[in-house]
Amino acid sequence: MSNKILQSIINFTKNYKDPENNSPFDQNNSKIQIVEKNGNVNISLTINDKYLEQYNKIADLFKEGLNNLEGILSVNVALTADSKLNNSENNESRFKINASNIIAIASGKGGVGKSTFAVNLAVALNQLGKKVGILDADIYGPSVPRMMGISGRPEASKNKKLIPLESYGIKCMSIGFLVSVDTPTIWRGPMVMKALEQMFNGVEWGRLDYLIIDLPPGTGDAQLTLAQSSKLSGSIIVSTPQDVALADARKGINMFKRVNVPILGLVENMSYFICDKCSEKHFIFSNDGAKKEAEKFQIPFLGSLPISKDLRIQSDEGRPSCIDDPNGEIAKKYLEIAKSL
Repeated sequence: MSNKILQSIINFTKNYKDPENNSPFDQNNSKIQIVEKNGNVNISLTINDKYLEQYNKIADLFKEGLNNLEGILSVNVALTADSKLNNSENNESRFKINASNIIAIASGKGGVGKSTFAVNLAVALNQLGKKVGILDADIYGPSVPRMMGISGRPEASKNKKLIPLESYGIKCMSIGFLVSVDTPTIWRGPMVMKALEQMFNGVEWGRLDYLIIDLPPGTGDAQLTLAQSSKLSGSIIVSTPQDVALADARKGINMFKRVNVPILGLVENMSYFICDKCSEKHFIFSNDGAKKEAEKFQIPFLGSLPISKDLRIQSDEGRPSCIDDPNGEIAKKYLEIAKSL
């Protein structure tokens, strides 16, 4: 972060005082966190929601004023309530949503097609007549906006909550709606946790049959917080068949077991490739590795999905397979998995 730009930001924010304790928002105030990269500014304010109206006014003033400073290209301000200030509830009640089922889609490592699976599963459930929402919890690499073919900024409801954007009948929320597409999210753990809580509790989800959560890869703070605080109905682990991916998938399986979250099944993605010329299956990343792993852990095996050029194009262009080619083999596989849930 440029010291010059940071100082100019602080010189501006310190002119405003916290409505709760009248302390200025300067470098000594732990309730404000500032992240700046290449002129893109993200500010997190920890608030007491008794003063929500005043905080909203300050957030608007920050956005308006900071955008006029030299060297600043964009400004995002997130208000996150401090549960210690607002109530005495424990972590298990922090994340609340009116959904019959909350399902986390997880992977031990990146690059296995977890987000592609989450998006197509959400669409498949919707096509079965369910009310579905999808929460993109991958703060550092949000993919849902592009894969769902949707962009824009959520508006606020009368209750001061964000109204999720909708695509293909599915309610969507992602940090990708709140920061520009090229802005890196360079946040430390506490800011990530607060952003996740804001996207969970601070969104007007309405009544849902299913909330699908696209988790970040791995088994870090974000995964543990959501697993322990959002009352998950269950989780689905996505892996490719080769040993190096399965080794990381095992970590995900063991993490959910330790926090008592049911594992609904294991999915083998990029399982095989069907040649255009010979129509034969080619097992690029080994064969049936995830299926054998599911048997070993005695968890359901939900199915194998091929590596497909069409699926890649559909994801890049924001047209889920179940929408773009509803009668295709891949769409049928997603519908089978949705029905099995």
